Amino acid sequence: MGPPGTGKTLLAKAIAGEAGVPFFSISGSDFVEMFVGVGASRVRDLFEQGKKHAPCIIFIDEIDAVGRLRGAGLGGGHDEREQTLNQLLVEMDGFDTTEGVILIAATSRPDVLDPALLRPGRFDRQIVVNRPDLRGRAEILKVHTKKVPVAGDVELEKIARGTPGFSGADLENLVNEAALWAARQNKKVVEVVDFETAKDKVLMGAERKSLILSDEEKRTTAYHEAGHALMAKLLPGADPVHKVTIIPRGRALGMTMQLPTDDRHNYSKEFLYNTLAILLGGRVAEELVLHHITTGAGNDIERATDLARKMVCEWGMSERLGPLTFGKKDEEIFLGREIATRRDFSEQVAIEIDHEVRRRRCSTHPKSTRSSSKGRFPKPCPPDHVPSDVASQRLIPGLARASRSSRRGCSVRPLRV
Repeated sequence: MGPPGTGKTLLAKAIAGEAGVPFFSISGSDFVEMFVGVGASRVRDLFEQGKKHAPCIIFIDEIDAVGRLRGAGLGGGHDEREQTLNQLLVEMDGFDTTEGVILIAATSRPDVLDPALLRPGRFDRQIVVNRPDLRGRAEILKVHTKKVPVAGDVELEKIARGTPGFSGADLENLVNEAALWAARQNKKVVEVVDFETAKDKVLMGAERKSLILSDEEKRTTAYHEAGHALMAKLLPGADPVHKVTIIPRGRALGMTMQLPTDDRHNYSKEFLYNTLAILLGGRVAEELVLHHITTGAGNDIERATDLARKMVCEWGMSERLGPLTFGKKDEEIFLGREIATRRDFSEQVAIEIDHEVRRRRCSTHPKSTRSSSKGRFPKPCPPDHVPSDVASQRLIPGLARASRSSRRGCSVRPLRV
């Protein structure tokens, strides 16, 4: 079990290849069709074929299609899918001899499986295939770049460091996109810039070349993104700024990308507060420089509000409310998923929760303002310093390039973006 694209099916095929035994593969959706009894019949046929070719491995991909919790249908009846699941449970239960037959299944939704499938004697060994860590991503990139001519200055470990949360399928797609982009440019090898372009496309979407922005919109977006970059540079413990761009991609007019130095598994309270301040840095830059606000900070405010609510309701980071969780998720049995949040607190506590969320969200706004003013952004360096760089280049990559403002004699702290 694990997220999509992590290699669950590939792992099952590798097991069969290493064991050197027959491998029977079937999808969970292949069992049930329009005729009654077809699913149960196919289950019996599958196990009979397994017994004939024993020792062998039977692999059921996406077993949640047939192994979903019984009684979860809106009709409330004993439908065909449940009949198929019952037959599968009988075949696995040991009433018939299945020695030499190993049954493996894969799913990305273990939370919706019937408990009878997971009891000891059936699927009693549960292997979690998570997304790869930094070392795993580097090794996966080595595998996928074996058949691709790569330039000598390409550092796969640096690419892996800039792709946290990517699955194996995402990394394969990244290499393919980089190779396609290099081929379009008539290059013989794939260079670092090709991987950067491919990563931008995977993370932010394709470049919207047909979108025409006015100079005022470019200026506003440049100041907004420079505000994010300035906050990420000034706040201690924040991930280093990797790239600032105002090239429209997907639904965004620009983006400030931070490159973590290592995979994070735990987040401190200070880091979360700094993240809130970085999210609000774009709005603060608009207020300080342009003296008006725009809709460009809509997604930033949404993410900041969601993070502040999680700090209060899920992670117990409120001094006033204490280490408590609020709003337990309510699972809907008919749909087999979470559709609502059960309210297990009083109206007074709800008011306090809203107050704490608002306090965390709004308290970082003055922090962003103070940090921006401390960095003297953008005064007294008329007319523009960092935004002019962003607007003219449309892209400033890496921490190796200093801001041109340091060469203009401005009393602004040099900002490497």
